[in-house]
Amino acid sequence: MASIAAIKQLIDKLGAEKVVAEKEDLLTLGYDSTPGLLHLPEVAVYPTTVADVQTVLGIARDEGMPVVPRGSGTGLSGGSVPHQGGVVLCLNRMNRILEIDEENLTATCEPGVITLDLFEAVADKGLFYPPDPGSQKISTLAGNVMENAGGLRGLKYGVTRDYVMALEAVLIDGSVVQTGGKSVKDVAGYAFKDLLCGSEGTLGIITGITLKLIPPPQTKTTMLAYFDAMPRAGEAVAKIIADKIIPSTLEIMDNATINCVEDYAGIGLPRQMAALLLIEVDGHPAVVAEEAAAVEKVLRSVGAAEFKVARDADEAASLAAARRTALSALARVSPTTLLEDATVPRSRLADTFAEIERLGEKFRLKVGTFGHAGDGNIHPTVLCDERDADEMERAHAFYHELYEKVLAWGGTVSGEHGIGIAKKDYLAKQIGPAGVAVMRRIKQSFDPQGLLNPGKIIAD
Repeated sequence: MASIAAIKQLIDKLGAEKVVAEKEDLLTLGYDSTPGLLHLPEVAVYPTTVADVQTVLGIARDEGMPVVPRGSGTGLSGGSVPHQGGVVLCLNRMNRILEIDEENLTATCEPGVITLDLFEAVADKGLFYPPDPGSQKISTLAGNVMENAGGLRGLKYGVTRDYVMALEAVLIDGSVVQTGGKSVKDVAGYAFKDLLCGSEGTLGIITGITLKLIPPPQTKTTMLAYFDAMPRAGEAVAKIIADKIIPSTLEIMDNATINCVEDYAGIGLPRQMAALLLIEVDGHPAVVAEEAAAVEKVLRSVGAAEFKVARDADEAASLAAARRTALSALARVSPTTLLEDATVPRSRLADTFAEIERLGEKFRLKVGTFGHAGDGNIHPTVLCDERDADEMERAHAFYHELYEKVLAWGGTVSGEHGIGIAKKDYLAKQIGPAGVAVMRRIKQSFDPQGLLNPGKIIAD
């Protein structure tokens, strides 16, 4: 909890313009995009310098006050929800792109830079930053790093961690740590940088990020395939990968999602189809032509009901944009959208889709499924109403049984959304008591008072 004395210290040392303590002004900082979570902080601080962050952490140490870092609040597991009160450290005002180094192919940024802003800035210089979370128009780079965010291009290009070359972080004792650099090869010491990625603000506060850039692909081809059975779409994904074709994008939507997206975007998707795959291959023109032909061959061999190639770049962009609207489109259907983030080995995709269908029927729920099928990362989404206690109980039972299967098949409870509050117990099942104990020891070594985003990731 933040005392009146702590709030006064923050105002005295940082200035009133950086400190917010009125309850009505704190309402939007009490939740993220995870349904059912609302916990207000006592105070929020908007630092503009590393020194500001050090000041906040110093006061937090002295007062025993929890500190919860926050970007744009687009998280889907409660990572930035201040469920133990304290101070929310909003990093949005530290939003400068400090350098685009064309010689070393890196970009150095403050934590609050918007993901899409960086993508566009480096694209203007003929460079490419591949990570593209669905929230890229508003999510911040530090938020991406803290959750180790993925995106539509994750199959071929990887997740945020794969592009983090260096981090600057302030630890709870106020020290500033630099880890990594612009060297392409660097194996000196512990992989501290990699430990911070995905740590959700529980180990330190990110104040600087250096990211790897790459040359953009020369061209791409976008394809759509429709299926009259969801498991058949899963088979197609597994066979594409087994044939050693790695598209840049390999996305899936089930019938419920197709219809919601069509209601929302109106781009002419066939409402009767059980599933669609959005597939993009990119690179050298000759390779793209070869891979597109190979993909088409696979799709026909597994019995795709329809297949089409985007006519031009505009149609390709509209198809990709439609996929990005999947969650927004589903969210229009019911008061509550309960979204999860299961990932399975790709050979288990067809089984997973069948299990989702079975469990939806068992628990009498409306479920829309979409996601990054190419890397086995899917988002079964229950459309429900959190005011209906019985329905919410059934929804959580649905996910409980689904994750039991996912873990039995060698999957993971999160492919890109993090753990936060929502999935602590699921993570404990995945890594076991010994894994939880190791995580506790790491947390204790960095944050002995337990002040940095307490209660996240590690099961109670």
